[in-house]
Amino acid sequence: MTARRPRVVLGVGGGIAAYKACEVLRGLTETGHDVRVVPTEAALRFVGAATFEALSGQKVATGVFADVPEVPHVRLGQEADLVVVVPATADLLAKAATGLADDLLTSTLLTARCPVLMAPAMHTEMWEHPATRANVTTLRERGVIVPDPAAGRLTGADTGKGRLADPAEIIDLARLLLSRPDALPRDLVGRRVVVSAGGTREPLDPVRFLGNRSSGKQGYALARTAAARGADVTLVSAHTLPLPEPAGVDLVRVGTAEELRAAVHAAAADADIVVMAAAVADFRPAERAEYKIKKTGRDPDPVALVRNPDVLAELVEARSGDPERKAQVIVGFAAETGDSGADVLDHARDKLARKGCDLLVVNAVGEGKAFGTEDNSGWLLAADGAERPIALGSKAQMATEVWDAVANMLGSVRE
Repeated sequence: MTARRPRVVLGVGGGIAAYKACEVLRGLTETGHDVRVVPTEAALRFVGAATFEALSGQKVATGVFADVPEVPHVRLGQEADLVVVVPATADLLAKAATGLADDLLTSTLLTARCPVLMAPAMHTEMWEHPATRANVTTLRERGVIVPDPAAGRLTGADTGKGRLADPAEIIDLARLLLSRPDALPRDLVGRRVVVSAGGTREPLDPVRFLGNRSSGKQGYALARTAAARGADVTLVSAHTLPLPEPAGVDLVRVGTAEELRAAVHAAAADADIVVMAAAVADFRPAERAEYKIKKTGRDPDPVALVRNPDVLAELVEARSGDPERKAQVIVGFAAETGDSGADVLDHARDKLARKGCDLLVVNAVGEGKAFGTEDNSGWLLAADGAERPIALGSKAQMATEVWDAVANMLGSVRE
């Protein structure tokens, strides 16, 4: 028997960002979801019904009097596995918060008993208005997922907070909620979080560097899900694949291990949680050539290396020397391969003991594993000796597992 495809209602609000709903629609349909688009009348002034129908393969209606025998204003919400609204305008947020139901989309929002994700997009002044803030608070208290918007170019020449999150981010959050409806509780509200991501690059000359294969995807997923769970997030990002900047996150870009060290220490000074997901180079060239090293007729000189600072160990040491950071939770990552002397978990347990962090997320790496992939698996090792596997799933799912474990540890006091 063929498994039923997850049913998604994609609501589209009447804002200029409505065209980006087409990217969300395509991303969901191409990954096997049954998507019904429900736009507002205003949304159809930006994107025509024909576009949504062609991409979804389903007819589009805005009012409650279309297909009356099917009772769509009730049935769509009852049968949906997820409702996503892109963009969620100030008007739509207000209607949803006050329970208005004057069209098919707002009626669907009232009847939905599945997770609801509303991705805001509007001008900064509208987002910051007390009425909008109150509406967002009300919706969040009812369990609606309303991530903060991104900052950037808005309509016209305006720039500021209120830009729609990147469609790829919205798709990731939607797929996470479909796999686990309770994945984004607001349990990190008021918490200051620092996440490092990507791989550092250590220059050899103006052209070459020592680096690694980290894509940054796991660190970005950690930052994105922490922000969706209410945290105030600083993401210290070394080199990554081209990735959308997580909405609602303070992004600090660095290059080398020394730059990452400085940025992480500065951000961690008043943080509640620090997650070192970056792949920090263990070594760097002892000397950086001023000019590109040329090929000659003789063998090249050996490259002398020096050890980079151990940022994770330094964070643990800094915490132990600062009474105000006593309750800070520190999470490390270990990318292990195993060898003839020990397996992945043996090496990870040794690393956890040496570093002194509270949690260690362990990935078995290799060709087609962890680095650059869409999915991830591994183990969670805790300082108290607890260990549990993390099943193969999206990197957002792994991030959720990590934040669940961290949330359970918050508030614990170290002797």
